[in-house]
Formats: sequence, structure tokens, C-alpha cells
Amino acid sequence: MNKVKIWLDDVRPAPTGYNWCKSVNETIKYIEDCENKGLSIDLLDLDHDLGEFYTDGGDGIKLVDWLAETKRFYKINLHTMNPVGRDNMQREIDRYWNK
Repeated sequence: MNKVKIWLDDVRPAPTGYNWCKSVNETIKYIEDCENKGLSIDLLDLDHDLGEFYTDGGDGIKLVDWLAETKRFYKINLHTMNPVGRDNMQREIDRYWNK
């Protein structure tokens, strides 16, 4: 089975082996497409501040909100440089993942 890694970031290009999404809505659509194709999502690597892409679904924490609401508890790594955003995202992950 193909394993998918998703990189959510508006500026920093995705590392090799990752699929690059720049907005929350783009990432949600990509996740749903992967699920519909039977692909296994191995990792979501998330930024918080999405700059001009904020208008397409909000900042990265909105993706974490959607994942929790829809009970999609994929493995998440945070690469955001925003310490407050990181703490907020991590707090939500700690609350809902691995329960």
C-alpha cells in the first residue's frame, strides 16, 4: 500500500517524499482524495501561519480542528515557527489523539 506524507506550508517547499499543500482546504481535499483512493496517510507535517492562504480555510490549527472533529487521528508533526500556534496545536493533539 502506498504511504502518503503531507506537508502543509504556504512558503517552505515540501521535503522530498512529501505532497505539498498550501492551505487548509487544499489539505482537506487531498486527505479525502487519498482516503477515496485507498491510500494510507503516514504523516501530516504542519505549519500554523499560512499567510495569504489563510483565506482558504484558516491557519494550520483549523486542519487540526477538522481532523479531531472527523476523528481522523493521523500522525502529526509540527514544523511551525510560531510558538503560540505550536502550543495551541499541540494542546489539541494531546487532548484528542491517542485516546
